[in-house]
Amino acid sequence: MRYMFLIYSREHPADRSEEELERLRAAHYAVMDEAKSKGIFQGAEPLRPTTTATTVRIEGGKPLIVDGPFAETKEQLAGYYILDCDNLDEAISWAAKIPTSCKGGEGCVEIRPVADLPYLRASARAGA
Repeated sequence: MRYMFLIYSREHPADRSEEELERLRAAHYAVMDEAKSKGIFQGAEPLRPTTTATTVRIEGGKPLIVDGPFAETKEQLAGYYILDCDNLDEAISWAAKIPTSCKGGEGCVEIRPVADLPYLRASARAGA
């Protein structure tokens, strides 16, 4: 089953040096490389800061556009991984490897199963 790992962390940790940020990137690359070597890696990407976000809501049948995230929080959605794991226990073991996962209150990883959409499978087979 495919699982999405939603990575929440602080966007602007003031106490991190450029060297520490580089070590964090390298640690993410190591997790991705390990998942690739096991054939379960489906994708992973970081997100730009919430200052670049746009929220769209429908009000009165028309889109209402708001800059940034809807709620102020200490942690923001920073990126995701998608891994094809055998079960939730395996997914949890992978979440523990993600360098920003709940270490010292610096972030967390939410694991959610990805719903299967037969429509997308049929479209992929048809070459659409």
